[in-house]
Amino acid sequence: MKIKSLRIALSALTISTFGLAACGGPGRSDYAESARPMAAPPPVEMSMSAKMANDGMYMEEMDAGGGPDGSAGGEAIAQQYIAYSHSLGMRLPVAAIEPTLQGHIDACNKAGPSVCMVTNSWMNSYSEDEASASLNLRATPAWIDQFLNGVEAEAKAAKGEITNRQTTAEDLTVSIIDTDARLKAQQTLQGRLEQLLADRPGKLGELLETERELARVNGEIDSLKSSLAALRQRVNMSQLSISYETKRNPVSQGALQPLARAFGDFFYNLSSALAAVITAFAVGLPWLLLIGVFVWIWLKLIWPRIRRKKN
Repeated sequence: MKIKSLRIALSALTISTFGLAACGGPGRSDYAESARPMAAPPPVEMSMSAKMANDGMYMEEMDAGGGPDGSAGGEAIAQQYIAYSHSLGMRLPVAAIEPTLQGHIDACNKAGPSVCMVTNSWMNSYSEDEASASLNLRATPAWIDQFLNGVEAEAKAAKGEITNRQTTAEDLTVSIIDTDARLKAQQTLQGRLEQLLADRPGKLGELLETERELARVNGEIDSLKSSLAALRQRVNMSQLSISYETKRNPVSQGALQPLARAFGDFFYNLSSALAAVITAFAVGLPWLLLIGVFVWIWLKLIWPRIRRKKN
């Protein structure tokens, strides 16, 4: 009976913890009632907001016409967490593809892993006049903005061009706030379970039941921390994908290769065509003979009888 009552107490403790999170308790301190005026945030919160903005977490402040001190008429400050993805296409002379790719990799490595890190890169050389390459990296929004501002001049200097530029944004605000709220709720439950173990020693079965629940909560906390770190990493470090393709020279040796290949294969193609004609004739000759026999029988034997019957 005591173990059953302990399970009921643990369930009630879990439900009350998540109820606090849903009602704006410790687990959901990020939410605020839009209809209730809010006082000005303390200096500590402002410094944290400024730090998050520097890290790439974007904020939007909506003012409802409050006083200069912000004590009346102000709306809640809404934080927005945006993950950006950029794609860039470059068409360069074949000799400039590898140096440009290596230059971009070196620039990223020079910035350091906290600012930029290469996630994938490859290059394929098909011939002397054709090659392609690709580079994927993650970097801070400031570094990527600086890189994109100078990449067009870099392409022109290499006698190339930019073929495409694209930027997409994904709003992760709800995911981050919800994950953070769930994490705080689980941490609150963790503290209460630890306090329960310390203050209410009981029988071995009761202790084991509480420890199993605490282990489950600890695993959930670790999982939520990993998810939250991954989401914040996507906000702090934007993704950039660069593709490099060959800019063909109309008078290069590669441009004349199809013509040279056609002349070189002239006699081979001619013999192949004659062989196809001979093969078709050999296959069709028996059918032609058979058709000729049927036509002769029709004209010499069947058709004269039909004409006599009509007359």
